[in-house]
Amino acid sequence: MNRALAPLAARLRTLPPSCGPVRLIAVDGHAGSGKSTFTGRLADALGGAPVVHTDDLATHEELFAWDKRFRTQVLEPLSRGGTARYGVYDWVRGEFTEERVLAPAPVVLVEGVGTGRRALRPWLACLLWMELASDHSWERGQLRDGPDLAAFWSGWIPAERAHFAADPSRPYADFLVHQGKLGYEVREGPSSTP
Repeated sequence: MNRALAPLAARLRTLPPSCGPVRLIAVDGHAGSGKSTFTGRLADALGGAPVVHTDDLATHEELFAWDKRFRTQVLEPLSRGGTARYGVYDWVRGEFTEERVLAPAPVVLVEGVGTGRRALRPWLACLLWMELASDHSWERGQLRDGPDLAAFWSGWIPAERAHFAADPSRPYADFLVHQGKLGYEVREGPSSTP
């Protein structure tokens, strides 16, 4: 585990609950910025905190319009101290094919492009932003996904630009996460208070 994540995990555990009994922590950033990998490592540092991936909630037709589904299937049950149940979208079949169950936990992580959006911020205990420029992130994402998903990326890039132009997340980040050769460095974000 990256040494920078132990202090971050300890700090996140001390935050007041933000969604019923849950401290909901969002990890946002451009597609390809390393959100999933970082969130997995942070979940480990938090002793196995559950993770919701917004890729499970988005669809081909609703790349960014998953917030109502997230609110009704995840946020509202958790805010009442109940168990959330949400559908998981199969990107190959183009339909929701399974259901995930998420019991309330002291810390729940949600990762994906747009998790720091205006509609979700009131439910968040903390917002982390992966600090990697969009062009570099998209290049990494396209290399990761390969030529089979080139058509997807040609639609994704303008959609992501439009989303962040209308509803930016980075200005509201509590922490900025930089990935370096030796691991992660976590710095205070634009919205943090000294």
